[in-house]
Amino acid sequence: MRIPLLARANAGTLAVLVALTAVACLLVAGLPRATQASFDEALRRSLTTAPAVQTDLTVASEPRTPEQDLHERGQFASHYPQWRQIVPAALRPLLAPTGHMSAKTSRTPVAGTSGRTYINLGWLSDADQRVEWVGRAPGPLSTTRHEGETIPLIEVGVVEEAVREMGLGIGQTKVLGESDYVAVKIVGLFKAKNPDDRYWSHHADVLHVSRQLPPGGLDFEYHITTVMSDAGLAALSGEARHLTYRWVLPLDGRAASALAVPDVAAAVAELERLMSVQVVSPSPHRLDTGLPNLLGDFSAALASAQTVIFLALGGLLAVALGVIVLGVRLLTDRMEHPLGLARARGGSLRQVAGAGAALTALAVAPAALAGYALSFLMPGPVLPIVHAGPAVVVVTAVVFAAVRVSLAHRTPLHERRDDVAAARPSARRVTLEVLVVGLALAGAYLLRERGLSQDPFLLLVPVALTLAAALITLRCYPYPLRLLVRLAGRSRSAVPFLGLTRAARARSASGLPVLILLPALAVSVFATVISSGIASTQVRASWQQVGAPIKVTSVGEIQASVIEKVRATDGVEQVVVAQTGRVQLADVPEWAAAIAVDMAQWQRLVAGTPISLPTLSGDTSALVSPELWGRGAFEIGWLGRPRLTPQGVIDSVPGFWSSGKFIVMSPSALPRLEVNTLLIKGDVPLAELARMVPASTVDSQERALAVIREDPLTGAVRSTLIVVTVALGLYALVAVVLSLVVGAADRARAVSFLRTLGLSERQARRLTVLEVLPMVLVTSLVGLGLGFGLPAALGPGVDLSAYAGDLPVGDYSPDLVTPGALAAGLIVAAALGAYAHTAIGRRRNLGAVLRVGDST
Repeated sequence: MRIPLLARANAGTLAVLVALTAVACLLVAGLPRATQASFDEALRRSLTTAPAVQTDLTVASEPRTPEQDLHERGQFASHYPQWRQIVPAALRPLLAPTGHMSAKTSRTPVAGTSGRTYINLGWLSDADQRVEWVGRAPGPLSTTRHEGETIPLIEVGVVEEAVREMGLGIGQTKVLGESDYVAVKIVGLFKAKNPDDRYWSHHADVLHVSRQLPPGGLDFEYHITTVMSDAGLAALSGEARHLTYRWVLPLDGRAASALAVPDVAAAVAELERLMSVQVVSPSPHRLDTGLPNLLGDFSAALASAQTVIFLALGGLLAVALGVIVLGVRLLTDRMEHPLGLARARGGSLRQVAGAGAALTALAVAPAALAGYALSFLMPGPVLPIVHAGPAVVVVTAVVFAAVRVSLAHRTPLHERRDDVAAARPSARRVTLEVLVVGLALAGAYLLRERGLSQDPFLLLVPVALTLAAALITLRCYPYPLRLLVRLAGRSRSAVPFLGLTRAARARSASGLPVLILLPALAVSVFATVISSGIASTQVRASWQQVGAPIKVTSVGEIQASVIEKVRATDGVEQVVVAQTGRVQLADVPEWAAAIAVDMAQWQRLVAGTPISLPTLSGDTSALVSPELWGRGAFEIGWLGRPRLTPQGVIDSVPGFWSSGKFIVMSPSALPRLEVNTLLIKGDVPLAELARMVPASTVDSQERALAVIREDPLTGAVRSTLIVVTVALGLYALVAVVLSLVVGAADRARAVSFLRTLGLSERQARRLTVLEVLPMVLVTSLVGLGLGFGLPAALGPGVDLSAYAGDLPVGDYSPDLVTPGALAAGLIVAAALGAYAHTAIGRRRNLGAVLRVGDST
């Protein structure tokens, strides 16, 4: 066979096949890289924005005997290289080059304060690089006298906040302990050079005063950790204090990869095991890190993202392959005459099939290579699918060409007329189709009941459902057409009868467009509905997180003058005041969160938003969480001893709590309202509110929504769904056009024959539309229905809450605009194509179409 001659004769068809293959390979190889790059970015952001105390690897030791004490910097430093040496290989690329060490006491009381004031001793190995001193830095160790005994005197510095909150100051000397005393002299104040540095999450007790309410107590305890010099280590002993040594191995999240998460999690577990068996000093050591929890949360969110993306990309790949197969079919149809002639002249079946496969490979192989090369312009790691995807496309196209040519030319000059009557399916084929439908329904049930985490093979369920729907459509859509044919047969016009008859008696191969259009529509509508559901849930989650358009939360009481100033600010429409805090229940050491707010005003403030609030009536009535329901009336310790009567149960308080023990009460139940929270409606700059209300945190619903949407995993899911929706819409249009072109020869022959019998051009156009449109119309309706039904059918098995502010995505309200526009576009394209086909066929000479004897 002369392949170059065949290529020149079918240049247009080959060009279409080249374009389809290049685009398919670009999508199938490029999109996984882009999504994996988004996964990596999400992991890196998760690790770099989390507090360092959660991500870093901290080796901790609590000495109990003098032999376990470390009194010099060199003793600490000698252990550090040994910890780095035993870190497993999977963790080493994530370690920062330098770390730090610390020694701290905990719950070290100030003598004579009855356990209400605690000044802990702390040593930071890099304090000189982290803090700026006011006064002077701590110096050498000395001694002093207390109760007739000589005790160590350690020079320390404290943060400026301790001066305000605890009354400490430069020059003060405090005696610590209850029996084994030590004295500290405050010689300086310090502040962090960069208080926003993640480093300080390890030492929040150094930068801030901690107020703790002991169980059963009504008075707060005050805790602060001081900073001392290296000399102070000599006075620290685990035998006399609650002492902890720490070696911190910082983690650099910028080098993390989502693909390595399982290996990193296993490496952390291995490091924890090694810590328990390694002996580098007499005291036992442990590994303190929140990295496994962070990786576990990320893995759960990643699994959901991969599920949705794999479903969308799998549907895109299937549709792309179907369209390419349709293009290959068009090519083999165009070669049917020369290949049949070659077969009649003695060409073997292998030669004929090889010619079809070779010509197809000549088109798809270079195009696949070009798409594969272009995919490397996209960021992201090279995954196995990047190499396998284009290969699957090429193999599918070539194998289909060889098989179709082989079946078409099994015997020389094999004539067939499939348009006379509908082919009757074999029992084997019917059994196979029933099996596919049954497996799809069973898989959908298992996916709803078990979820994807139990069986990854359930990822194939959506594909099976679309295939089952396509098979049912192929089998069922001729029956309503036959009813229409009977009705049309009673009409005086022959065009409806002829058009619908040809549609109902379509060749079995014409089912290929159905197998392409239906998944394309179903997956694109599924992607649209999922994306819309995520977007609406994100909005609802942002309102649940804030509870109002703007929320201002202050550390202390907000004065009435400040509240009035806020009310008078331009853009402020409404302000609702509230008091929040922790309250003691009755006389038992049980605590709950509480908010005192006018619920009627709050309801008016959030009217028209996605959140709703229950009604609270009565001055002493309260709404309680499920954990507090059923106890009857109870007293709380909050600015007095008000007695509350539970009026109802509330599962969450928008903007405040969604779990645990909490109470919503009326402000009139309190002797006075110490306002520390403002709920604001209006358009006002957040920075202006933060300036007006000192020591406050300002949140807004718009900011919370932006944070949710800016998450890389969320962005990856939504962007992938958008790309897949657009690509599938274009593929569906291409499938409609190709299906028109594939059947153009038979259709032109039939129309030309009817024109010899007096069929007008107008009637020819109507005939062509009636022949083409039913398949597109029925497939579009079924695809729309399946696309709208897939989220509801598969939703319980796919958890998308990680991309919607941790709220479950269950509101799959159909957005008819995009799917309706897509289906309408396909129908219009089919109608316009039919008209165009008739217009082109009008120029043909009947003698060039009909063979001798066809019109007799």
